[in-house]
Amino acid sequence: MALRFIAKDDKSGVNGSPSIFVDEETSDFVLQGWKVDERTEADVLSVGPIPAHEAVIRIPARMVRALREACDVAEPGELR
Repeated sequence: MALRFIAKDDKSGVNGSPSIFVDEETSDFVLQGWKVDERTEADVLSVGPIPAHEAVIRIPARMVRALREACDVAEPGELR
């Protein structure tokens, strides 16, 4: 798996910043984010279970430009 780095949240400091990547083989997004709090997790669980192999994370809204860039990179044909 080759990940293309898109962006790191520059306002979160050096350690543990939310980050956005695109898998160059599948065009999937790979996101590093903050773990959600119990209240947010409860809201998500009200819609359905969170399987053990999944995680709910939070990405700051200020990273919307980076998310758009990741969408553009992941467009069919852009990586190949």
